[in-house]
Amino acid sequence: MVIEKDRRMIRIDLQLIADMVVPGSRVLDVGCGDGSLLDYLLHEKNVDGRGIELSMDGVNACVSQGLSVIQGDADKDLFNYPNSAFDYVILSQTLQATMAPREVLENLLRIGKRAIVSFPNFGYWRVRASLALRGCMPRTKTLPHEWYDTPNIHFCTIRDFVRLCNNLEINIEKSLAINSRRLGSAIGSRTFAANLMGEQALFLLKRNSD
Repeated sequence: MVIEKDRRMIRIDLQLIADMVVPGSRVLDVGCGDGSLLDYLLHEKNVDGRGIELSMDGVNACVSQGLSVIQGDADKDLFNYPNSAFDYVILSQTLQATMAPREVLENLLRIGKRAIVSFPNFGYWRVRASLALRGCMPRTKTLPHEWYDTPNIHFCTIRDFVRLCNNLEINIEKSLAINSRRLGSAIGSRTFAANLMGEQALFLLKRNSD
């Protein structure tokens, strides 16, 4: 007996990303992992979807599902994509693991008309408390690794990311802080509260020139 995959059961941050994507769009998912989001978008949003994934295990998992995914590095391979090739370029929980996050962000918005970016918020109160009280690099659900084996090399807070977008003249169309109960709330101008209470952050971005 073949059990049909339940595509409704994806992580809440991936569901919130999917909610931002217009059906029928051209989508590039950078750092697509095992393809959960890309598979959902293809079947539930009817997108024309492509993916890039660094790990060969991830690529194999995606290809086994019939997804169009190639092995690639966000730091090195985004330069090869033409301008405005996609409606959305998605970078989920990957920005902090890149060598040059500013250049990666600029490439996302060169390749796509819009970019959707999510990342763990290093300004979250549990992270601050761990550093203040224990004096050790924090470990949370979104930051599960020890300092010596983490793939993350550029931690940032919600305020850091908003400041970078302002410096690059990137328009923030929508922004959400995801709390420990996996509920998303609008950030807007309330960066202090979001930066303190948001375990993860999610941004829908557009070039100001468009």
